[in-house]
Amino acid sequence: MGVKLRRWQGRAKGRGRGGLAVLMLVIVSVLFLTALRSRSPPKSDHGNSQNGSVETAGGQLKQSTIQQIESFFPKEVIDVITANTDDSGPLSLNIHARQDLSSSWVLDKPSDERETDSGRKPENLPSEQDGLEQNALQHKRINEADEEKSSNNVQSIDSEEGVAGAKQNNIKENVITDRSMLEQSPAKLLRRQLREKRREKRASELIQQDEEETVKLENAAIVRSKEVDSAVLGKYSIWRRENENENSDSTVRLMRDQLIMGRVYSSIARARNSLDIYQNLTLRIKESQHALGEANTDSDLHHSAPEKIKAMGQVLAKAREQLYDCATVTKKLRAMLQSADEQVRTLKKQSTFLSQLAAKTVPKGLHCLSMRLTIEYYLLPLEERKFPQDERLENPNLYHYALFSDNVLAASVVVNSTVMNAKESEKHVFHLVTDKLNFGAMKMWFLLNSPGKAAITVENVDDFKWLNSSYCPVLRQLESAAMKEYYFRADHPTTLSAGSSNLKYRNPKYLSMLNHLRFYLPQVYPKLDKILFLDDDIVVQKDLSPLWSVDLHGKVNGAVETCGESFHRFDKYLNFSNPHIARNFNPNACGWAYGMNMFDLKEWKRRDITGIYHKWQNMNEDRVLWKLGTLPPGLITFYGLTHPLDKSWHVLGLGYNPSVDRSEIENAAVVHYNGNMKPWLELAMTKYRPYWTKYIKYDHPYIQQCNINE
Repeated sequence: MGVKLRRWQGRAKGRGRGGLAVLMLVIVSVLFLTALRSRSPPKSDHGNSQNGSVETAGGQLKQSTIQQIESFFPKEVIDVITANTDDSGPLSLNIHARQDLSSSWVLDKPSDERETDSGRKPENLPSEQDGLEQNALQHKRINEADEEKSSNNVQSIDSEEGVAGAKQNNIKENVITDRSMLEQSPAKLLRRQLREKRREKRASELIQQDEEETVKLENAAIVRSKEVDSAVLGKYSIWRRENENENSDSTVRLMRDQLIMGRVYSSIARARNSLDIYQNLTLRIKESQHALGEANTDSDLHHSAPEKIKAMGQVLAKAREQLYDCATVTKKLRAMLQSADEQVRTLKKQSTFLSQLAAKTVPKGLHCLSMRLTIEYYLLPLEERKFPQDERLENPNLYHYALFSDNVLAASVVVNSTVMNAKESEKHVFHLVTDKLNFGAMKMWFLLNSPGKAAITVENVDDFKWLNSSYCPVLRQLESAAMKEYYFRADHPTTLSAGSSNLKYRNPKYLSMLNHLRFYLPQVYPKLDKILFLDDDIVVQKDLSPLWSVDLHGKVNGAVETCGESFHRFDKYLNFSNPHIARNFNPNACGWAYGMNMFDLKEWKRRDITGIYHKWQNMNEDRVLWKLGTLPPGLITFYGLTHPLDKSWHVLGLGYNPSVDRSEIENAAVVHYNGNMKPWLELAMTKYRPYWTKYIKYDHPYIQQCNINE
């Protein structure tokens, strides 16, 4: 930039020397013409003949002088000066009055003044114009030289300086007045066109740059919006984000803010014995609470809400004038915040406790169904209580399913959905095991509702005499006094708010051997080679027979992994502060899900998986390795022996996660309602429930009698 500046200064000095010489020549010519004009004698009424002779002599002298001056300039320059003189009027020494020329040049009188000036005779105008042709010629020459040099400078500067150069060209072009009156030469027209093209090109480049920047910003915004995981919990969270729309439910928020400030000022008014304000605030608070009610949106508000807002605002304004003190208000707000925080914690604990309690309880309709079926079963003759003999029950070449459940309706959904989506239903065999309490109901249901061409059997877990406390560690532990104390002691806290942090582990299902029977599959089905284990809270949506063709690569368990970036890994289930766990397992190992598992029973027997389970279960008698449940011991038992299946086989989360992708659900072979929000409970998520309810026959007499509705 400095080099360019020095070059420009050098050019300016050169132009200054040449321009000074031209300027001096023009000034001398003007002075000479002025002197000639001043020598003409004054006109009088009685000297007309003498005036005529003097004017003739003066005109000849002027003409000869102009011819001598014209010899110094080419004809083209004289023509341009003549054209500019017609536009600007004759030049004189006080030409600086013209604002569009240099301060050294001013029009003697503009053309419009000359036309209206009655003191000057018309015959003098031609002589003045002729006398100033050379001056106008020099002025035009200077302008043309400046234009040519400015256009050369524009081409030599960069894109940023080009804009400023274009502006300077515009200013210099405005110096030449009313070019429409002049006859334009081709060279000047070409230069003007080039300048206009350069301006248009620069403008288009700026517009293009602006558009590119806009596109970049839009793309960046799209990328950021995709990176934000707004689906997690979403509208189901009590801490729903309100910034989705700044104006959404503004009236509701205003009323809540007024209630908060009303409580603050009522407390201050009461402390300062301002009974009038205290009573007014108390009244307005009650009215606003009544108008607000349970509304969460503006559309839910009572029609009297605007009036209540106005009335509360007036009382708050009055209270602020009389009672406002920054320190006191801050103290009150801080106290209210702490109180609200404690209430939120308490409500969260109560909500968790109630959800756990709801998950434990059996709905009235399901209890009614089980009781009616049980009564009907024991009213049957003994010969009608048995399923027909079927050799398929022990045929290892068929597709065998293990289902352990005490829920009749849930088991029926699993069987019905599997059979309805099977391509060859006659090759599918279901092995159901239930407890003694629900054995009659379960068997009666499938005696009345046979699963088509598929084979089925129902067994009672209490009939497995080999499954006793001397063989099974978990059964021995469940019968121990320590476990009974853990579950049933009288002084045990009954709510989470009272300090019971492990309520979910005190679920009755952990007291049932049905939950632990999955570790004894080879003992229950000794003649089978492979079996698919299913939980009773799943729904089958596709044919599952291809699972028997999956190569487990020598592993025992085929399951879908559930680990994310930091979720469902071993450190979430096991106590790695214990040296036995820390030495034998990787805390970052990926977890997997029960619910749909393909077990290779031949490999199971060879590796003695049940023995591994017994070893670790004995070590966890005091629950120091993991809490109660079957997934932690399953992760330990099948550590390094689990083959990951494709995630489309088994989609989880429908019992707790409201943001499971719909396409994943519809493309899944099995969907799993793991969590507390089981589909047969009232607290189930309504958008997931139809996947389960479509496999229930609500027109069945027993279901109608028990008022089980869709």
